[in-house]
Amino acid sequence: MPIDTAELMKQVRKIRVITSRLVNDRFAGEYHSVFKGQGIEFDEVREYEPGDDIRSIDWNVTARMGHPFIKRYAEERELTIVFLVDISGSQAFGSATRSKAERAAEVACLLALSAARNQDKVGLMLFSDRIVKSSPPRKGRTAVMRLVRDVLATEETRHGTDIAAALRFLCHVQKRRAVVFLISDFMDAGYEKDLRLAARRHDLICCRIADPRESVIEDAGILEFEDPESGERFLLDTASSSLRERFREEAETRERNLKDQFKRNAIDHVFLSTDMPFADAFRNLFRMRQRRARGR
Repeated sequence: MPIDTAELMKQVRKIRVITSRLVNDRFAGEYHSVFKGQGIEFDEVREYEPGDDIRSIDWNVTARMGHPFIKRYAEERELTIVFLVDISGSQAFGSATRSKAERAAEVACLLALSAARNQDKVGLMLFSDRIVKSSPPRKGRTAVMRLVRDVLATEETRHGTDIAAALRFLCHVQKRRAVVFLISDFMDAGYEKDLRLAARRHDLICCRIADPRESVIEDAGILEFEDPESGERFLLDTASSSLRERFREEAETRERNLKDQFKRNAIDHVFLSTDMPFADAFRNLFRMRQRRARGR
């Protein structure tokens, strides 16, 4: 189905309004304190003042000027933020007011606007069972809105999911260490090795997005279901209490195994839903990272 450009831009504007309200000074400040620069860089030379660290004296300038000068350094603030976003067929599913793809766009927009406010670069890689699009990191709000548009524009894909291939592509293309947000429903298998390698190379944060109907089935009689990635259709008798219970147990097992995988590989993660607010989940993540950095 061709993309309705007017409707797409309406969605982009709506997400910009929602997330702009969330990116207040507090959220942006927490983002800044958590994602610090990767070192320090020379800032300026100034005259020595009582109390300055004598180890900072610039002896060359001091010799030329005849009185002490010191070097000042500043945090190398600029970071590269990369959003690795799953746009496979299952991301188009949503039983509430939004699909998983729309929630992914909201999450990316919130974090990317925070990055833009802190003068960080933002890049985007979209994947399904292949790399669909790769945009190099850029600065500015225009880059953020383009990122949101690109996530939404490919919502109707029917392709499968290959997280391992996406992570390998990331490590091949992104040579410099970056903060990477992997946004997916993680309905895939066999990617743990690549996840571990990517986490060693980058600051990897996994954002799992789910829909409540993926863990609970209501009693509605016989219903036809369709696999959004393969197109396969099948009938289920949702009146069966044993089927509903088995469905719930399998969903809980998937979530538990996914959390165990992240913890086993020391990967920060947040679990989000299409029907629940999400900004607080990131605030909690930021605070946890701050406590860890302080050694608490």
